[in-house]
Amino acid sequence: MFNMMKTAILMAAITALFMAIGGLIGGRSGMMLALVVALGMNFFSYWFSDKMVLKMYNAREVDATTAPRFYAMVQELATKANLPMPRVYLINENAPNAFATGRNPENAAVAATTGIMQVLSERELRGVMAHELAHVKHRDILISTISATMAGAISMLANFAMFFGGRDSEGRPANPIAGIAVAILAPLAASLIQMAISRAREFEADRGGAEISGDPQALASALEKIHRYAQGIPLEAAERHPETAQMMIMNPLSAGGLRGLFSTHPATEERVARLMAMAPGGARPG
Repeated sequence: MFNMMKTAILMAAITALFMAIGGLIGGRSGMMLALVVALGMNFFSYWFSDKMVLKMYNAREVDATTAPRFYAMVQELATKANLPMPRVYLINENAPNAFATGRNPENAAVAATTGIMQVLSERELRGVMAHELAHVKHRDILISTISATMAGAISMLANFAMFFGGRDSEGRPANPIAGIAVAILAPLAASLIQMAISRAREFEADRGGAEISGDPQALASALEKIHRYAQGIPLEAAERHPETAQMMIMNPLSAGGLRGLFSTHPATEERVARLMAMAPGGARPG
């Protein structure tokens, strides 16, 4: 519940920031124009982002014939979660990772790399796919798409404000120093908010995945393994398309030091600790 409230507050914050920059550029009319642009961008992302990301990763759809054990696992978990059966994909990458996409539960897809299937036990893989189905159930794809699109639009508007100036509420030219400050600080603030939203949704998907699978310890063990293996195995598609990193169960891009502020995922240690608090007796994953 706390993470859902946190997400709502952060979504309100990024929307307010977007509207404020629109107002800086063109007063009330600029604010409305900014809103129209955001709605258009979100509409496109909502309808086509799943097809785009699956193509980026050269994902191959599988079924009960081509990947019987994996498909049956997802089918069993989807039934437990009271979800329609999603489309199931495999990605030919050595790096262990997985993600969910699709505009709603009726049009969802889950994907896993061939690397994650080699690294994890069947029990651990089950925990991972339950996590991805939790994203579907919580409609996190919609939330992450909107937040990412809004963050991108804020950067675009901020650059516009710097190069073309803006107007105050009475239509007078805005202070150019203020425009430069907005161009620098607004995209930074938008990115921080977007990443905070993504981290909150990951915690919620960990919790939801543990409930769907009934095995928080398995997911905790899977996260530790993925974190350990992913350090030395690059996910090539994610490096080509870093904007998709927030979709993965584990951030495939390096985020050490100050970059942790912009990490799309919480620290693995904290995720594991929260999951183990859900396990009977709080035993360590094994």
